[in-house]
This record gives sequence, structure tokens and C-alpha cells, in this order.
Amino acid sequence: MTHELTASRLASASSNATASGGWWRDAVIYQVYVRSFADSDGDGFGDLRGVRERLPHLARLGVDAVWLTPFYVSPQADGGYDVADYRAVDPLFGDLSDADALVDSAHALGLRVIVDVVPNHTSEQHPWFREALAGVPGARDLYHFRPGRGPGGAEPPNDWKSVFGGPAWSRTPDGEWYLHLFAPEQPDLNWEHPEVAEEFASVLRFWLDLGIDGFRVDVAHGMVKAPGLPDIGHGAQATLIGTEPLPFFDQDGVHEILRSWRRLLDSYEGPRIGVAEAWAPTSERLALYVRPDELHQAFNFRFLNCPWDPAAMRKVIDESLAATSSVGAPTTWVLSNHDVVRHVTRYGGGERGLARARAAALLMLALPGSAYVYQGEELGLPEVLDLPDSVRQDPAFARGEGQDGLRDGCRVPIPWSGGEAPYDFGDGGSWLPQPADWGGLSVAAQTGDPHSTLELYRAALELRRALPGLGAPDAGPPTWLSAPKDVLLFTRPGFACTLNTRPAVLELPSPGRPVLSSSPVETDGRTVRLPPDSCTWWAL
Repeated sequence: MTHELTASRLASASSNATASGGWWRDAVIYQVYVRSFADSDGDGFGDLRGVRERLPHLARLGVDAVWLTPFYVSPQADGGYDVADYRAVDPLFGDLSDADALVDSAHALGLRVIVDVVPNHTSEQHPWFREALAGVPGARDLYHFRPGRGPGGAEPPNDWKSVFGGPAWSRTPDGEWYLHLFAPEQPDLNWEHPEVAEEFASVLRFWLDLGIDGFRVDVAHGMVKAPGLPDIGHGAQATLIGTEPLPFFDQDGVHEILRSWRRLLDSYEGPRIGVAEAWAPTSERLALYVRPDELHQAFNFRFLNCPWDPAAMRKVIDESLAATSSVGAPTTWVLSNHDVVRHVTRYGGGERGLARARAAALLMLALPGSAYVYQGEELGLPEVLDLPDSVRQDPAFARGEGQDGLRDGCRVPIPWSGGEAPYDFGDGGSWLPQPADWGGLSVAAQTGDPHSTLELYRAALELRRALPGLGAPDAGPPTWLSAPKDVLLFTRPGFACTLNTRPAVLELPSPGRPVLSSSPVETDGRTVRLPPDSCTWWAL
């Protein structure tokens, strides 16, 4: 099969990026959590054929690419991020021909395809780890096996904690311990062993040869551990991001691995890109992942975690842009994903949370660089907070971490049409129950409604293509203008953006002609009344 992008769509998708050297520099990329997007066979789980059938929605939305979460063979102990075979599609999601057809269909619509790669750990069912447990000579060298401490080796080898709660070590029947920074079913690989690097280079080539356009690198900051696996020596440490170095995250050695991957990506026509899920403690550390000889993008989680506060937002925006521009890379903005509470809920929930989420989307899409949209974000979906314990599948919940901050609530299948569940997700229900009041949030219900969140996203992405200053990283950073407290006001070539974070209407001089707003604005051409918790784009 050929995997060519249609010429007209490619020209439109790359209009701003052509001059700056790559489609990915200002791309809007849509994240599909495969098991919750669309179910084609009625088993209650989304699959690749379902994604393929719904690709026209993404093309109409106006995104440039789609990122697919893992669909590889897996016991599904952690939603597919526990991979048993990196070159095969799990029957839950289809087969390899479905993956090939999806790439073909996406390219025909002008959509590029990015897939997850999970290099920090494998599944416990991976052949390597099964050989390690069986005592095959040399197999344990591919992971981090260590004798325990204390009498009889009954204590873990060090004091590291798992991100999912509890010790980061599990003991095997013969008394040795193995490292897992996540679930026990996800043993960490030893990237000091050359066979690990060789295997993943082969895996990347396999999918690149199939025609995919890039990889999102899961836990890109975690592959290398400090020599000797030293104790940390203090309590709270089970976190993906912090303000201090940790001996298992953001080690300098990860960058040599990523450089080798960049060389591999550059050997293919494309460009094919790499995207780092790197939880770095500072913007400067994050920028190391997107140096010219490393990956192309790195998620900006400081922006995602920023409170609804204009001073904090401006600080994060300025620091992020300064750090990435120092290495010649664009900044990659994100508001939600499959690992965090949806931002409608993070911003307070209800009508005010939705208003803030809509405003934040316009702010994000007005900033220079690339942006990611998580499935359902364009529908204004909130976090589902009342899931019964019996249906939860997040491994952190099983390890006794409670319900707050867990990830099942952002993974509930999205609504497509109809007034009751499963809202055309599929014919066989859905693996997580959908709220009874989601009918009005479906794609069908919002389509054509000028006040809907879906139509706001469609309009914003259309304008982003039409206005050269929007998104283009080489057009320079925002020029901040004087504004009242609780308001952000900046210009970029040809347009201005205002963000009112107050819970009340605010009147100020009109920056120009309003072209899009998250809430209706009133202006007489000289003054404007900005709605509460709103963002507006202005043509200059």
C-alpha cells in the first residue's frame, strides 16, 4: 500500500510550517485513546477499525495529525502501556492489516499518524521477562534484578517508590527483586544492555516501514537510572515531575538514546518525528529533549499544570518559549491527556469550568508552536468523578491510592450521537460507563450549534490555518501589552489575543476587530466588554 498524503490537504496543513522547516512545528495533533474512541465490533472496547471509520471527524475538526495510544499485544494491566509484543496488534484492537489500513485512510485525508512507543518497561508477559523469571542465562541482564537487603534479602534493594504507589520493587520466587517504576506487571528495562537498544531500533523501523509519521515516546525521561541505583533518602518521591533531580528520572544518559533515535528518524523520508513525554523539573531541562539532534517535540506539562491565574500563565509561557527557542525548537502546548483530570474539571467544573476550558483552548491555540487536543476536549467533556470502584481499571487504584487523581475518569468513551449510552460509541455498551447526561455533549448534538464547544474548536482551527501569525513559531513570541489585573493581552503578527480570568465582565479599549471568542463579546469598535473567563482573538 502507499501512504501518501493528499497534495491539497498537505499544502493546507503545512502552509505555515513550510517556511519554518517542518509540518510538526505548528501542527495541531489529536490524541486518540484507542479503547475509548470508537468500537467497530460491539465488544465495548474501541479499536483500530473504529478509529479509521471516525477519521472524517478529525479531518473536519481541522487537526493535522492523530496520535494513537498503544494498540500492541498486551495483557492490559495498564491500558496497553504494558507491551508483550511491540510488532503485533492486540486482537482487542484488530490486527496488523487494520493498522495498515488506518494509516492509509489517514494519509488519504491529509492526516499524519503518530503512535506510542513504550521503551522504559515491558509487560511481565514479554518473552524477555518470561525468560528472566525462568532463569534463562543472561535474560535478567535486560532488566534491573537485584538481591534484597536485610536478613535473608527480605527488604527491597533501595527505597524507591512506584509512581502507582508502594515500593518500586517486587520479589521473585527465587528471592531476587526486580525494578518497576510503575505497576509490578511493568518491569523496567536495563538500557545499559546493548540488546535493548538494538531491539527498539528494530521496532521503530518496523512501524516506520509501515508508513507511520512519528512516535510519542512514553516516559522518555525514565529509561536511564543513576549508577548504582542509590537511595533517595526521603519520603515523598513517587511522582513523575518535581523540583529536584531523582535518580530514576531525567538522567543525562537518556539523551544519547534519543539522539540515536533522531538519526534513525532522519534516515526516512518525511520528516518523521519524535515526541517526548518528558516530565522535567524545569523548562530548561525540558528543552534538552528538543535540541537539534534529539526529538522534535516535548509536551509542556508546566502549562498543563498552570493554575487559572494570568501572572502564572504568562510566566510559564515566557519561560517555555525562551527555553525552547534557545535550542531552535517550537514549544508544544497541551491542556489534557489520558493521564490527567480533564481541564474542564481542573478549572472548577460546571459552567464556569467549561467557560475557562474554552478560553484556555483559544489561548493555547494562539501561542507559537504545536498543540495537542485530547479526544473529547473538543466536546467540552468533564472528568467522570463517580465511577463505581468495581469498574475502575487504573492500576494505581488497585494499589490503594484512593480515587482522587486517578485516570479512569478521563478515559470514559466519548459520545458520538443519540440520547443515551453508549451514544453510538458501539453496539455493545462501553468498557467504562458513560454519564446519563452526555447526550447533549455528543458530536451530533454539537454539530451546527454556533455556541457549542465543538464548533468553537472547528472555527479556531480554521482560523489558525488562515491567519499566518497564529501558531507559527518563527513569527516570534507574543508581544505583551499593558492590561488590567487578571487580564492577558498580547499581539502576534496580524492579530491580538485577550484573556479575561475575572468572574465578571471587564471593559477596555478594543484591540481590533473580534474574529473569534470563547464567549460572545460586545464592542462598538472603540471599547469592548470582555465576558468573564473568556478569550478573544482580534484581527489587527
